[in-house]
Amino acid sequence: MAENPLIHDTDAGIERLLEIMRRLRDPETGCPWDIEQDFATIAPYTIEEAYEVADAIERQAWDELKGELGDLLFQSVFHAQMAEEAGHFTFQDVVRTMSDKMVARHPHVFGDESRDKSAEQQTRDWEAIKAAERAGKEQKGALDGVAANLPALLRAYKLQKRAARVGFDWPDVSHVLAKITEEAAELTEARDQMDADALEDEFGDLLFVIVNLGRHMGIEPEAALRRTNAKFTRRFEQVEARLAARGKTPSDSTLEEMDALWDAVKTEEHRANGKLPPVATGTGA
Repeated sequence: MAENPLIHDTDAGIERLLEIMRRLRDPETGCPWDIEQDFATIAPYTIEEAYEVADAIERQAWDELKGELGDLLFQSVFHAQMAEEAGHFTFQDVVRTMSDKMVARHPHVFGDESRDKSAEQQTRDWEAIKAAERAGKEQKGALDGVAANLPALLRAYKLQKRAARVGFDWPDVSHVLAKITEEAAELTEARDQMDADALEDEFGDLLFVIVNLGRHMGIEPEAALRRTNAKFTRRFEQVEARLAARGKTPSDSTLEEMDALWDAVKTEEHRANGKLPPVATGTGA
């Protein structure tokens, strides 16, 4: 096969990437690994790339973000190429569908509606437009369309938002807090009974209510847990570093020793962030 000069044209933009993808999937001259893939085998990579985008944003690693966004774009190109080969749709169909959707969902920008609305009103309008779209797709139930393969915390959050939209929701946070107490007691009871299935079930119930608490408080649980994971990683690495300075590792240290270092790291972090007053200096009493 003659080499398409488009592949080496660094100014060709998205058309270059589309041509590279076509060549990778060419059954005669392409890459054996790329040729073997299908939607199901590529989907996990798509999810992974989306998380790597979120991770780069969380760390404010803007140079990395450029590459991660490229990786995520390539996933869309990969799926679109396989879809075109199967006769389903093309990449241009994907672009057209997305563009049409954005125009339709923003009548206050691209239509005659006024932009003089609060963010809350814009959100209500957005949800109304999406509800009309679901009705057009014959999605009858309030929970229809919430993807089953979303991360569990995020799916719980979206399911609860959908249910709340039709009035199935606690009226305020106090009811959610009471439910957390109830679910924690049921989890303790299941633990005491040593029933593995019941224990998992009750643990899931408690997590579900915790997600609901976050929703009532305006906290997106997936983002909150990512933030806490990052905080735990940062602090534990500091504990490891301080142990290493003593010639030790966590494995040959006591829990009390690691707890003391953890508290020290936490205190220093809070002080650096202005959550604690600075350490007093000088010799005065």
